[in-house]
Formats: sequence, C-alpha cells, structure tokens
Amino acid sequence: MAQQGKGDQPTSSESTVTVLVALATNAAIALAKGVAAALSGSAAMAAETAHSVVDTANEVILLVALRRSERPADRHRPFGYGPERFFWSFVAAVSIFVSGAIFAALEGLRSIFGPGHESAEVALSTIVLGIAFVLEGTSWVRATRQVRSDAREHHQSVRELLRSTDDPTVKTVFYEDSAALVGVVLAMAGVWLHAATGSALWDGLASLLIAAVLALVAFLLARTNKDLLVGSAADPRLVRALGRWLASRPEVDALVDLLTERIGTDRVLVCARLDFVDGLSGSDIERLALAMDRELRREFPDVAEVFLEPVPRHDEQLRAEVRARYGDRVASALEETAAEPR
Repeated sequence: MAQQGKGDQPTSSESTVTVLVALATNAAIALAKGVAAALSGSAAMAAETAHSVVDTANEVILLVALRRSERPADRHRPFGYGPERFFWSFVAAVSIFVSGAIFAALEGLRSIFGPGHESAEVALSTIVLGIAFVLEGTSWVRATRQVRSDAREHHQSVRELLRSTDDPTVKTVFYEDSAALVGVVLAMAGVWLHAATGSALWDGLASLLIAAVLALVAFLLARTNKDLLVGSAADPRLVRALGRWLASRPEVDALVDLLTERIGTDRVLVCARLDFVDGLSGSDIERLALAMDRELRREFPDVAEVFLEPVPRHDEQLRAEVRARYGDRVASALEETAAEPR
C-alpha cells in the first residue's frame, strides 16, 4: 500500500517468508495428492493435485518477482524494477487459470460424461485431504496474519486492503490458500458422495466446482495486477496528504496540478505543478524545489521520485487539462485550495 508509512524493505522481507511457507506447504501437498489421485482415479483428487502443483509453481514465480523487483535503478530502468513484481504476479494469475482451472474442468467433464469408474482408496484420499487441509490452513493463517497486520498499519479493513494493496505477492498467497481450503472441502465432498452413491457424477461436479473457484481467483488477481501494470494513481489518502502538504508551503501560492503513479510496492512517483509566490528569482525557485523534494521524501517514505514544475495558476489550457483528467469536483477542490487565504 503506497501511503505514508514504513519503507519497502520490511514488507518485502515479510512477503518473502509468507511465500516460502506457502511454497513448502504446496510442494508437500501436491506430492501427497498426486499419489492419492493415481491410486483412486478420482477426478476431484486429480483436480486438487493440479491445483497444488500450480500453486507450487506460482510460489516460485512470486519469489522471482520479489527478487527481481528489489534490484536498484539503473540506466535501463531509471525508476527501478518495482513493476516486475506486478508483471510476474500477473503471470502467476494467468497460470492459475490456464494450468489449474482448465485442467480441473476437463477432469470434471471426463468424469461426468466418460465411462464410469468405481470409487477406490477413499480412506487414503480422506487422510491426504485432511492433512492437506491442516497444512493449507497453516499457510493461510500466516498469509492472513500479514494481511491483517498490513490492514491495521494502513488503517483499513482487510477487504479494503485486498482491493487497494500494491503488494500483489501476499494477496496472491492469501487468495491461493483460501481457494485451496475451499478446494479441499469440495474434493472431500466429491470423494465421499461418489463412495456413498456409486455415481461418478459427484466426483465430476466437485472437480468442476474446483475449476470455478480457481477461475474466480485467477480473475480477481489478474484484474488487480492489470491495474498495477498499466499504471495507477497512489492511494487517495496519500494523494490528499501530498496535496495538503504542498499547498501549505509558504513559498507556494497555489497547487495547480498533482499527478501520482505507483512504480512499485510502496514506491510512488509524484509530479506537482506549483504556482510559487511572486518575487522569487529563478535561483530561489531552484533551491526551494530541491529543499521541498528532500523534505517531501522524509515526510512520506513511500515517495520515491519527485518532479516539481513552476506554472502560472490562471493558465486556461492547463486548468482545462486538469478538469479533463480529474473531473470538475477534483479540479474545483484544487482551485479552492489555491484560493485559501495565507
């Protein structure tokens, strides 16, 4: 979440631990489910095996995202490599759908419309799924604790944080583990209903429901990462705080325009157009801009890059651009700020 608060390093470290816990858990579960699926022939168990294999691969992708996004800025990426975390998290979201949801759906259709098969190794499947539920629950508790901790730090509800966070790694782990717990319950129901009724229909339906859960999670994660990849403004609370801070400077007559963009997890680019007070020389404005840049970064640790441009507040073309971008309400709020007495 890009707003006033702690820097990126603690969050990245905590996210790495969360991903590592999920990776170890999913790898062990995938192996156990695979053995049970092979012995039982259950479509639901096969779907859950694919689910866990995909989750394991995704954790590896997320570790790559964390590592690559922390590289320092260079001449090829002057604003840093933060968006790499968004890209690789998007890849993970797509892989959930392509590899997991489609496979589970095909297994479900095969079980429903293909030649029926007897229910086998129900006890083994039950034991494996029970252990999987405990292990997935352990990983889910870890991810949930981090989500709640981040929500408290940013004074948000968990729902608000999941909707607006710019750390896609922990969100991906949380959604994957939540889907995994639901998938285990569905697979258990399919295995037992198949054993109780002798009909493979229940096994197939469970697999189709698992596919639907995976598709939903993939959609939610892809939508979030798409917004981050194509560029989005910083958290509205941070934007308002930045606007108030800039407009309150004694050297600033008016805040004419303010643009922000998230360029990584807890990294924000700030571009502000300011009408400085009359009587300042060019060298005065240069020194003031440099001082404001440094003070702004100290006041708001998530601000990574700052660009300040001196402009006249009454330029009609510039005011029209602001209104076209933000709408009348935000543009009017900027003008009211400019009109406030000093």
